Amino acid sequence: MANPHASEVAVVIDGERHVCKLTLGALAELEAALGEDSLVALVERFEAGRISSRDVLALIVAGLRGGGWTGATGDLLSAEIAGGPVAAATVAAELLARAFAPPP
Repeated sequence: MANPHASEVAVVIDGERHVCKLTLGALAELEAALGEDSLVALVERFEAGRISSRDVLALIVAGLRGGGWTGATGDLLSAEIAGGPVAAATVAAELLARAFAPPP
């Protein structure tokens, strides 16, 4: 079960539930994958609505890696994410929001 207090978000891929979390290593990988030079630039990009499907996929991959997944981006290209693109974008947004939310 995903723990929102630990910045975790759940996603169902091909019928299997996964826990995602943006660890520092996952964030570094995300910056590199999206070509951003800082975390602030990445967050600003999402807040401004300049988000692409590639961005959503990169965020989910980074979150999965932070949650212990050992797959690759290519593994998700034909995967079924429960709820479709809208749910995937919601997972991506929740990952970012929880990663940068102050502790309760």
